[in-house]
Amino acid sequence: MVNIIGSGLSGLSCALRLAGQGQSCRLISNQPSYRAQSVLAEGGINAVLDTMGEADTIEEHYTDTMRGGAFLADEEAVRGLVTQAPRIIEWLSSLGVPFQMENGRILLRNFGGQKKKRTAFVKSSTGKALTNALIDATRRYEQEERILRYQNHSFINLFLKDGVCKGAFIQNDYTGATELLYGPVVLAVGGLSGFFPKHVTGSAANTGDAAAAVFAQGVRFSNLEMLQYHPTTIPTPFKRILVSEAARGEGGRLFSINPVSGDKERCYFMEEKYPELKNLMPRDVVSREIYDRIMNRGEEVFLDMTEISEKVWNEKLSDLRDGILLYAGKDPMKEPVSVSPGIHYFMGGIDVDPGHRTNIPGLYAAGECAGIYHGANRLGGNSLLGAIYGGRRAAETILEEESAFSGNHNDIETFRPMNRAGSEEKESQAGDRMVAEIRTRQREESDSISGISQFDTTLCQILLSGLGIVRTEEGISAALDRLKELSLKALTEREKNRIHLAEAMLRSALWRKESRGAHYRADHPESREEFRRPSRALFQEGGVVIE
Repeated sequence: MVNIIGSGLSGLSCALRLAGQGQSCRLISNQPSYRAQSVLAEGGINAVLDTMGEADTIEEHYTDTMRGGAFLADEEAVRGLVTQAPRIIEWLSSLGVPFQMENGRILLRNFGGQKKKRTAFVKSSTGKALTNALIDATRRYEQEERILRYQNHSFINLFLKDGVCKGAFIQNDYTGATELLYGPVVLAVGGLSGFFPKHVTGSAANTGDAAAAVFAQGVRFSNLEMLQYHPTTIPTPFKRILVSEAARGEGGRLFSINPVSGDKERCYFMEEKYPELKNLMPRDVVSREIYDRIMNRGEEVFLDMTEISEKVWNEKLSDLRDGILLYAGKDPMKEPVSVSPGIHYFMGGIDVDPGHRTNIPGLYAAGECAGIYHGANRLGGNSLLGAIYGGRRAAETILEEESAFSGNHNDIETFRPMNRAGSEEKESQAGDRMVAEIRTRQREESDSISGISQFDTTLCQILLSGLGIVRTEEGISAALDRLKELSLKALTEREKNRIHLAEAMLRSALWRKESRGAHYRADHPESREEFRRPSRALFQEGGVVIE
């Protein structure tokens, strides 16, 4: 039986593909699917449907994706992604996704980094609509017990034997009971939002603990330096609220003013500097321009959406307006909204091949936790596509590899955790410590208003100091020094794992002595051909190694 860790869009897509082919699987998550980060995606999903009569082509979608990712994405994988996109939209429509329609055709909107309209959408709640449709589709297979739901269960670590993934250790969040589930494992655990509390648009439930745990077990990661800052977010005390790129796709305009000089004249800086794509340049470009206006010029940046018609607001952006009214206290139909960049997506992640295999046999990864489709910068509308296509592709690979099931058991055993030290006594002790740490942290967070520990706050500050929108060797090195100081404190196993992954992120950024996509080095402002390749990070007994 296949074990899928995570029940967002990539996990659901993987489960549906497996169950549809007669392969039973477990869908394991600490929250129900309707609370997965996938539901937060607003703008839409890309596919060449050409319903707007712009003569769009799959080749153009491929070119835009590769160029947007600064030619760092896997070419074979991207080719498969864009080729299958129209079929995925057809499949989603058959499941009942209520895409915006007009005269019997799916409407498409403009999104950043793309000259053609190719983003299908459901108002500004596309992720929620897609997730709901896939949840409904899984119910049939749950009834037939081809999909077994393990809700409110947390991933502990992998069961590795002779270099092969044979299963996963999980914990029941209610009872504390632990189990070893045999079978191939698909990690669909989302991005690393939990490494940047209060500075991300993503869900705080995406702690990054699962990624840190498997990194410490020898799973290879790639392009960890590639963090996407979304240019238009609104800060709140708990997280950043996304102002979807759909607003700019429908006519929203960025401008800045200097509050000190008293000059209220608007500077539409994106339109002046980038006359072709204007406000719809790729996100890394827009974020750097806003950063420059705020940090270097002392200006305030606004998004003016007042020229968007009432009809468009009501039919396409009503959810977005409600969110801005709630969190910013302003009506975007009537006045501009102050915006600034926030961390939104993690292009890097677990290193996988086009079949979504990792460097460990029997282990696969899909969705935002896998770094393959987006290179150095993700195009808006490609994340939902990548999550669904990636989950389905991982399932297809597993179905093709019958050997992945050989030697695995389909029963459940009591918890006997793995540990690199080797002896059974140490293995048991390490497992007991990890479970105790998780339970202690859960109790601490339930007593805390923010749910953020001092360790996580400090780690976030260190990472932000080295992995901002603009980076330098001096800043990254200083962050590594601070990280080393933090590592000398008395730490839990969880905290040690997080430090290892944080170090890999910083060392990846230090290694890439160039500017490419979301990674901008002020001391190396140009792209260099010798760095037109992924960074790869591996944790070994000697520490973090960048390949």
